Amino acid sequence: MEALTNWAGNHRFAAPRIHRPGSLAELQALVAESALVKAVGSRHSFHDLADSEGELIQLDGLSRRMDLDLSAAAVHLSGAWTYSELCTLLDEAGFALPNLASLPHISIIGACSTATHGSGNGNRGLAASVSGLEFVTATGDLRSLDRASNPNTFPGAVVSLGGLGIVSRVTLDVEPRFRVQQEVFDGLSLSRLAREFEDITGAAYSVSLFTDWQPDATSRAARFQVWLKRRLVDPSPLEPLPSCFGAKPVLQAVHPVVGVSAASCTTQLGRPGRWYERLPHFRMDHTPSCGEELQSEYFVPRRYAVDAIQAVSQLHESLAPVLQISEIRTIAADDLWLSPCRREACVGIHFTWKPDWPAVRRRLDAVEAVLEAFEARPHWGKLFVMSRDRLLHAYPAIPAFIELATTWDPAGKFRNPYLRRHVFGEG
Repeated sequence: MEALTNWAGNHRFAAPRIHRPGSLAELQALVAESALVKAVGSRHSFHDLADSEGELIQLDGLSRRMDLDLSAAAVHLSGAWTYSELCTLLDEAGFALPNLASLPHISIIGACSTATHGSGNGNRGLAASVSGLEFVTATGDLRSLDRASNPNTFPGAVVSLGGLGIVSRVTLDVEPRFRVQQEVFDGLSLSRLAREFEDITGAAYSVSLFTDWQPDATSRAARFQVWLKRRLVDPSPLEPLPSCFGAKPVLQAVHPVVGVSAASCTTQLGRPGRWYERLPHFRMDHTPSCGEELQSEYFVPRRYAVDAIQAVSQLHESLAPVLQISEIRTIAADDLWLSPCRREACVGIHFTWKPDWPAVRRRLDAVEAVLEAFEARPHWGKLFVMSRDRLLHAYPAIPAFIELATTWDPAGKFRNPYLRRHVFGEG
């Protein structure tokens, strides 16, 4: 197999062979004939989640088809779409997705299968928009599920970590297109955030808070940059805000990481734009970085948000040498078994690290130790060191998912070291 790494370059795929089927029939035959197989998308996971000890399949050779169902307010997608490929076409047809992740370059199927998300008190993770799925199963047959017809099974199949089969078709809920304006404010104090967390995170359709956790000279506590993405009810821009809970407006475009060019970032300064041009932090026509970073993220139930943030802030001296930036976002509850927001709204605390795994590994021990009291759940696609025993506590639907996966794939064709290690408990 040709040398293949993930986006960050910290994982080299171990699969001995890679295939790029040119048709659905070819994909079905490959799966049926394989003993072990996994599909890989935009390779934005930071470990071996999408790797295989047998066959690895890239779906970018399959034809992409988009069918709008106006009566159901849904879009059916065949093939390996990315959000950046879909959004412009969807907007041209008059529709939108309710939310997007920071990066629009990621694959739709991969993002939903790992419970990737955006931000907003009322916005659920990206997988919550999935209303239908078609899998190539272990036998090479096609199996379809949808939200309405399979209410007992469907919530376990959406965030599947690739453990049920290879998704060849996905249906997403859509809504009428809308516009958003984005403004950035700097200097929100930790004390103000603690006092008014609900008001701050509810100040816009989507809110992100960035910090390096380092105390400033005045307050001796962390300060935050606030990215507000306000949804417009008509084409006219909203009046600019003179301040945001004590934070001052930033008067030139900025990147979340101090000193990095803002050229890759979506337009700020209160200039309205299409939903897909503002909800992500990074532009679709730019690569935000060379992947020279590692990432981790932990979700805590919203009721613990302030205490968890204050606990992490106490680690600032340890985090400083290896941290690039942290981001705090809110996510609404859903009903998906392996979603970190299952049945409870959460706050995500994200870490973008320098590419030094031994140093990051030590910090993850400390971060997970302080967040354990707040029922923290790690992001499946990012780096964590949590034991499987703790994962079982964090994700109580894992046993139900194992039962579903064993029924669908009794021989374990779609399992790999990641799934055996973290989900199935097989070493």
